[in-house]
Amino acid sequence: MSDGSGGSLRLLGNAEFLALAGTAFARSQAYSTIAIALALYADIFATSGTVEGLFGTAFALVQLVIVLPLGRAIDTGNAKRYLLVGLVLNVGVFVGFALVETVSHVVLMRAVQGLGASLLWITGSTVVGEISPDAERGQWLGTYNQVGAFSSLAGDLVGGILLYTSGFTLTYTVLSGVTLLAAVGVYFFLRDDPGGQADPDEATGVETLRLLLGRTAIRALVVFRLGLSFGKMAVILFLPIYARTRFGMNPILVGGILAGGKLTKSLTQGVVGSYTDSLGHKHLFVFVGALLYALGAAIIPFAEYAVDWFAPLTLALGGRSATLPPAFFPLFGAFAVCGIADSIRLPASMALFVEEGEHFDAVAGSLSLRSIAWKIGQVVGPVTVGALWDATSVFTAFFTASAFIAVAALAFFGLYTVEPAPESVPAAGD
Repeated sequence: MSDGSGGSLRLLGNAEFLALAGTAFARSQAYSTIAIALALYADIFATSGTVEGLFGTAFALVQLVIVLPLGRAIDTGNAKRYLLVGLVLNVGVFVGFALVETVSHVVLMRAVQGLGASLLWITGSTVVGEISPDAERGQWLGTYNQVGAFSSLAGDLVGGILLYTSGFTLTYTVLSGVTLLAAVGVYFFLRDDPGGQADPDEATGVETLRLLLGRTAIRALVVFRLGLSFGKMAVILFLPIYARTRFGMNPILVGGILAGGKLTKSLTQGVVGSYTDSLGHKHLFVFVGALLYALGAAIIPFAEYAVDWFAPLTLALGGRSATLPPAFFPLFGAFAVCGIADSIRLPASMALFVEEGEHFDAVAGSLSLRSIAWKIGQVVGPVTVGALWDATSVFTAFFTASAFIAVAALAFFGLYTVEPAPESVPAAGD
């Protein structure tokens, strides 16, 4: 069994893993850079909180519609082709974002982006879970997500700098180049048909999903994902918008705030993944990580009072200077806490879904349920929190997001400990 950061670095010497990691890198860098761009679009078009919520809802609604048929296709078809299609589609998304002229265009492109992201996320996660050695699955999944977290960090920093210094067009050109490079890696280094092993009559069909949902462990995970996604996606969407529209921060500072969470996540997720393999009790990792994320979300609105606690800080580098406003510090710290929380929770959560899916020879089906639960909360959460913000205050909005995460964690812990996953269950159709 591999362990720690040394195991993570060793995996990067595996050509197939490196090709898959390239897709995670391209996907996460694009997602993070566009998150900052959305804050700029919100400022340019002077949008309301409800409309800003639609930026998240449009993205998730398309994913909710596609996730089941996509999961079945991956279980039974050639996953390599779906990865390549997703990468090419993402290049088209960048071209579209470079041409937007109205807020309606932004919402439309977010919907197309949701389609491309689903192709890459579900397919990539499934293939990693399928080809990884059983005893090292937590390490593989943790490191795969660690690469994505590092790429998100690059998207925050490099993307923020590019948007600030060069505008939208050059930024999207760079993202297109990275994505095409990832497509070359998949084409040449990933085996053909890496995930399509299941019987088409059994994989990711209605009966299989019914059997999966008959498991208390799966129901616990699905309930947890619903509440977590409601709160977490509101945080991810509104944090950069809040920093830009409330405190006037430029894209570099907005990217710096997001980098707090991405840095802690990228540094620790692979290590925590190895701990989930060696220590067991994965549900405890999920529970603790979720409560910590709820804490980070609750800290965000206290940036309103940052001027009473922090003084502006001016940094000088290469003959240029930038001033960090007081609100930068609590926002950076809050998202750093969220990053640590994700490192604790995510490898364990993914491993639990993969293990459950293996009982029915439908790993992609299990991950599809994982994604469906997430998308339902992601569809409802951002627009609901945005409307609450319009009607009440920033505190009500972020406290509501935090409360949903905390309640979901408690519900998960209660359900999962009633009936933990057994060593084996009958396969679908037995």
